[in-house]
Amino acid sequence: MPRLAVVLFNLGGPDRLDAVEPFLFNLFNDQAIINLPWPIRPLLARLISRRRGQKARAIYEQLGGGSPILPQTEKQASALECQLTEHGTNVKVFIAMRYWHPRADEIALLVKDFAPDEIVLLPLYPQYSTTTTASSIADWHRAAHAAELKTITHSVCCYPIHLSFIQAHADLIQPAIVEAERFGKPRVLFSAHGLPKKIVARGDPYPWQVKQTAAAVATALNLSVSDWRVCFQSRVGPLEWIGPSTESEIILAGKEGVPLVVVPIAFVSEHSETLVELDIEYRDLALEHGLPAYVRVPALGAVDGYIDTLAKLVAQARAGTAVLGTGEKRLCPKDYRCCGQATVI
Repeated sequence: MPRLAVVLFNLGGPDRLDAVEPFLFNLFNDQAIINLPWPIRPLLARLISRRRGQKARAIYEQLGGGSPILPQTEKQASALECQLTEHGTNVKVFIAMRYWHPRADEIALLVKDFAPDEIVLLPLYPQYSTTTTASSIADWHRAAHAAELKTITHSVCCYPIHLSFIQAHADLIQPAIVEAERFGKPRVLFSAHGLPKKIVARGDPYPWQVKQTAAAVATALNLSVSDWRVCFQSRVGPLEWIGPSTESEIILAGKEGVPLVVVPIAFVSEHSETLVELDIEYRDLALEHGLPAYVRVPALGAVDGYIDTLAKLVAQARAGTAVLGTGEKRLCPKDYRCCGQATVI
């Protein structure tokens, strides 16, 4: 039976407090994040990681001393491997983190030892961005070349409106809406990690894809246009970022006396942006501004609907068919020059 390797891509996170600064350095030394030449970029990355290190360590102290993203991704990998095996596939699922271990170089060697007949690269970033999916896939190809890994490889670009992905979100959100309805008619906030405006101006489709996901989930939940909004969190540095911000939407809901249901629409694992930013900092902000209710929906994690989505994406990638179920090879409008779909599906 042919052997299949599936490589799950995720951001990664420091697994201990003394890994925080090295993790931040790896993040800011990525040209997709800071588009400056060597040696300016690593010098600036070192400066930023040192300046942000103390604040970031305080965040990870609230998480028990490290990020939970790797063990959560391991659960997703295990569940996906079980489902693909049940479907008769001889498969092993690997994890490659972009900015902390296990990184692409070590995983490429493990995949080579597994000696697969095919490889599927599968990002745990549902919405495509040059700063996430494109960066991870480029880093993988570099590592695979260094490892002399020449196996046939298929790449999944994105899946912002994949039907089972949308339904998985809707299934988690519906009970939260019911809970919030005890305090009035709720508003659903779809919160995603932000991007600097200059990255979007270069043609990055991420915020557009986030809005497509939110609109599809809202349709699945039969929400009216006035019942949901998209917002962006996790702004860092002096650059102008896309909006509206999650903070401003929380403050507005307080002024209007509207209960909120907050959905991490671009995160499929719990980590610092959800467990600290959404659950602690923004919840405190909601309390400060007198919201009737603040109900946070969990990230998809390893729920059956999301694992089913990943399994379908693997099958579709191997078959060379469009992963969006739309029959199209490109989802993004042509204005988004950095759309990766036409080249990787």
